[in-house]
Amino acid sequence: MALTGRVPLLGLLGLVAVVLRPSASTVWCWLLLVAILVAVDVLLAPRPRDLDVVRRPTGSVRTGETAQSVLVVENTRRRRVRGVLRDAWQPSAGATDNRHPLRLAGHGRALLETPLRPSRRGDLRAVGVTVRLLGPLGLAARQRTVQVGGTVRSLPPFASRKHLPSRLARLRDLDGRAAVRVRGQGTEFDSLREYVRGDDVRSIDWRASSRTSSVVVRTWQPERDRRVVLVLDTSRTSAGRVDDVPRLDSAMDAALLLAALASRAGDRIDFVAGDRRVRARLRSSGARDLTGRLQDVMAEIDPVIAEADWTALVGAVQGLGRQRALVVLLTPVEPASIEEGLLAVLPTLTRHHRVVIASVKDPELERMAAQRATIAEAYDAAAAERELRRRTRTAEVLGRLGVSVIDADAERLPPALADHYLALKAQGLL
Repeated sequence: MALTGRVPLLGLLGLVAVVLRPSASTVWCWLLLVAILVAVDVLLAPRPRDLDVVRRPTGSVRTGETAQSVLVVENTRRRRVRGVLRDAWQPSAGATDNRHPLRLAGHGRALLETPLRPSRRGDLRAVGVTVRLLGPLGLAARQRTVQVGGTVRSLPPFASRKHLPSRLARLRDLDGRAAVRVRGQGTEFDSLREYVRGDDVRSIDWRASSRTSSVVVRTWQPERDRRVVLVLDTSRTSAGRVDDVPRLDSAMDAALLLAALASRAGDRIDFVAGDRRVRARLRSSGARDLTGRLQDVMAEIDPVIAEADWTALVGAVQGLGRQRALVVLLTPVEPASIEEGLLAVLPTLTRHHRVVIASVKDPELERMAAQRATIAEAYDAAAAERELRRRTRTAEVLGRLGVSVIDADAERLPPALADHYLALKAQGLL
């Protein structure tokens, strides 16, 4: 049962009776009258169970964007009902304007839409639907909360997709340039043409030349159908926040841009995420909507407060196949975690694959290193400089092992990683 604002107003109206007949019995009689009217109104109010509430599937939406949750409410009785319905969701679903007035005729139906604006990734669920139906006097109502299942999947926002058109234009330019059609490592045969002065004599096709009156050379093009393996670190280092955004979310953004670009280039994309164990795995298998599938897999991934088991993650990469691949490790360049875990297993990867480490750098370190106005700031700057030098030394050690390191802030990391991929593509190093 629920009371409306008319009950206290009706109680205040009793002051007129008290003024006309000032006695305690008048007060008690008026309160008794109010109670009787409320009880009668509750008894005459429609029952919430007479309403049939069904939720339509909500689907998925990128984090920060808006979706609609639709409830279909049907009055199963001939009696007219009026009241309020509240569609409750967990707070991170961002449900707004979720209180809907109800006015249904007998056997009538209504569609009630609740806007959702998720603020975090994952499957966000509805808490319950509360129906409050008023009595004929509008003094009280019957109220009931029912569980109407509902889920909206909040996908990674993919903010870096704004860089995709410019990188695709560079990719098309790369595929169309004749200058890259030369013989070299990591290239595949394209066609035959006549020899011109300046061509590499090692590219002469003597068998084809013997059938014609001129010398014929082979032309080569950047290889397609290469493999790109994305390895997402979900250990404790990925839980750190940089400019109030988790490192894991920024790494996902970079992975999505590279996956979208590589899939357009005709390459195959494999994805592995894990910490102490493998949390998610995805193989492209020529799927067209690779980015959508990758976002769907990433939606349920959260950082785990534990160290990464790089032996298990490298084993998962090797289990994807023996073909040479570009392996992108999306993990912070934290000297302690790199030296204690990743450094020991890197030779296993670099022996068969080209390895790139994409790291989200905290710009606060550079800001701290630049501020030295006070004694406290000078100490902070010294600590920041020390940390920056450690990161630089770690990157140099990784470089000597044949690993490329891309250490940039969250905004610049996705385009920097995409540019590195295009540079490798242009040099035929994939």
